[in-house]
Amino acid sequence: MKVILNLLRIIVGVLFIFSGLIKANDPLGLSYKMDEFFEVLHLTFLSPYSLAFSIIMNAFEIIAGVAVLVGYRMRIFSVLLLLLIIFFTFLTGYALFSGTIRECGCFGDCIKLTAVETFWKDVALLVMILVIYFFRNRIQPLFKGAGIVLFIAAVFSFGVQWYTLKHLPFIDCLPYKVGNNIPEKMKLPPGATPDVYEMIFIYEKNGEKKEFTADNYPWSDSTWKFVDRKDKLIKKGNAEPAVKDFILTDLDGVNQTQAILNETKPVYLFLVQNVEKAGKGWDEKMKAVQQKWKNGEVLIYGVSASTKDQIAAFEKQHGLEFPFVQMDGVAIKTAGRSNPCLILLDKGTIKGKWHYNDIP
Repeated sequence: MKVILNLLRIIVGVLFIFSGLIKANDPLGLSYKMDEFFEVLHLTFLSPYSLAFSIIMNAFEIIAGVAVLVGYRMRIFSVLLLLLIIFFTFLTGYALFSGTIRECGCFGDCIKLTAVETFWKDVALLVMILVIYFFRNRIQPLFKGAGIVLFIAAVFSFGVQWYTLKHLPFIDCLPYKVGNNIPEKMKLPPGATPDVYEMIFIYEKNGEKKEFTADNYPWSDSTWKFVDRKDKLIKKGNAEPAVKDFILTDLDGVNQTQAILNETKPVYLFLVQNVEKAGKGWDEKMKAVQQKWKNGEVLIYGVSASTKDQIAAFEKQHGLEFPFVQMDGVAIKTAGRSNPCLILLDKGTIKGKWHYNDIP
């Protein structure tokens, strides 16, 4: 039994440390996934605290994993781990059986697991942690200084996350990492089957609304009045592009995506997901980049999900003269893990990406 117990401790400890470290590399990514869960579970009042929850959870996974490996205070940590894995299993089970969330984000964006894989991974962990819990009194610390090791793990786990939030993730696992070509990433993988949609037309007559397809809509009956059109998913594809919703429109709603991606000059995209929540301390650096734009050396576009009036006020406040375009907020958060974030493009290929604290 001792051999089995030690083996389970190693598996559980390493998995929790590994999971915590991957997510500590990008705590903002986990906070966005938490927001998704909060919305589905109708707990949106918790969304303002999602980043704090993310940081604490990542740190706890690392600390608890170390505690299991060194056998430190197993009466406490075995209970905490059991409660955590029960909670995780509930969430992943809900994601799987409800179909509302495709990925749980348990290994961040670096290792993608399907809802099925994640659920059974948590079930296996639950069984292993139950064994550790029931035999917790048999587990003794490996050495006397185990508490110091845990303290070092705590400082390290919080320190890593502080650094990544002040700069950018050490390892960029997003589709917008340096070296990727955005137009290529907007395409389906070779051999993939796309989603198949059918156009549905909604017409109304005598107060009754009815749906028609392109084959049977009442084009010859003028008594039917057109109401709306929608796309209905007929067949789900087996893959999707790595980059989705990268659609840049100017403030008048005109699509500028291809023009910007095909530009021969270097293009800076100054991503400001929410201008009212933008970080500070980047003004002088951006004005230096703006001067290169004035000299005709580069092009610069601000990219925001904020409204036209909010963007105008932001430009005036910071003395920005380059044009702004708009893009979906989720796409902006995926492209850059800071608000603001600066990206350098060369014919659609990402040549550089900087947190606003590190703008060159």
